[in-house]
Amino acid sequence: MQNQANYEKLERATRLRKRITATLTYTLLTFWGLVVLFPFYWMILTSVKSYAAYNGERVPLLYTLSPTLENYIDAFTAVPLLDYILNTVIFTVATVAIMLVVTVLAAFAFARLNFKGKNLVFTLFLALMMIPSELVIITNYVTVTNLGWQNTFTGLVLPSVTSVFYIYLLKENFSQVPDELYYAAKVDGTSDLKYLLRVLLPMCRPTVITVTILKAIECWNAYVWPRLITDDENYFLVSTGIQFIRENGFGRENIPAMMAAVVVITVPLVALFLIFRKKIMAGVARGGTKG
Repeated sequence: MQNQANYEKLERATRLRKRITATLTYTLLTFWGLVVLFPFYWMILTSVKSYAAYNGERVPLLYTLSPTLENYIDAFTAVPLLDYILNTVIFTVATVAIMLVVTVLAAFAFARLNFKGKNLVFTLFLALMMIPSELVIITNYVTVTNLGWQNTFTGLVLPSVTSVFYIYLLKENFSQVPDELYYAAKVDGTSDLKYLLRVLLPMCRPTVITVTILKAIECWNAYVWPRLITDDENYFLVSTGIQFIRENGFGRENIPAMMAAVVVITVPLVALFLIFRKKIMAGVARGGTKG
């Protein structure tokens, strides 16, 4: 009886500790979630306040009783925001498409093909990850300018079509596919390209989707290179266009209209992540696991 009582007491204490731990964990996660989401809430709230209401608040309010969509109308009529979005879509689609071809072929070569110096070349590739991208911007700028590609989509796209990290991620994922499948395909007379397209890519689809989405987000948020290589408004992306809008469109004082433009620019990325979040997590987890 004494042992039974001690066991029940220990079990109650264990359950209590687990309950306290879970409560503290969810409390901290909830608090951190609110901290992360608050800027988005503030952005949306400000975008539906009128210019007069926003400037009339001595202390910023966390709500509004008279929301308006006037700022969103201004975002599309006062400045060419739709043109910026279209340019960004063209830049993103072209960059992602070319990047997928380059990275998939490179990853396949490192994962399945045998050639002299493969390990050395792959090591040098990984070493490039240690070099900050800012160090090669001037070199890329001089090259693109000398080729006459300034203020062109070619100049925007080409320097962004390779990624050592994505090649590494896909290479590790391709390496997890059993070698027996590759040898069996070769015995059947299947070419390397057919094996890649019909076997490897379908099996590694989560990682490929992850790379595609992450690259699309990266292109949508690109600022430094587009800002450097374009000074023609006809080639502005949303990242560079938003700064131009701030300086020459609404004016620095019209914060609600600026917030409306930012909301319009942000929504596609948020929607993309929410739709494919499970595939992103699965692809990253699978790409980083061996065996």
